[in-house]
Amino acid sequence: MKSYKHEVIMCIVNSGFSEAVMDAARELGARGGTVIRGRGTANLEAEKLYGIAIQPEKEIVMILVESSLKNDILHALYKAVGLNTPGQGIAFAMPVEDAVGLNATPIEEFKNEE
Repeated sequence: MKSYKHEVIMCIVNSGFSEAVMDAARELGARGGTVIRGRGTANLEAEKLYGIAIQPEKEIVMILVESSLKNDILHALYKAVGLNTPGQGIAFAMPVEDAVGLNATPIEEFKNEE
């Protein structure tokens, strides 16, 4: 199995909770994130199944982190903005094969490619 240096954490929360997501992630080493505004499409059956009212307006927070931070940040997000909180968030991570533009990436690596 291939190991990855970075992962992207996606956290989908009710509108207004993106700062709570970033606060929890920053406490564990995340540097920043990107917020995208969206709209959920859950139906009434999903609301009954989970026993919660589903707010259609959402915020998706994308956070690029080193793989070693992923599990701790996901756990913190679950506690801070998970389904049992007003944020009603879900979070997941995906491996990132390559990333450029990070402060940790020496510019010399890109000069050598030219």
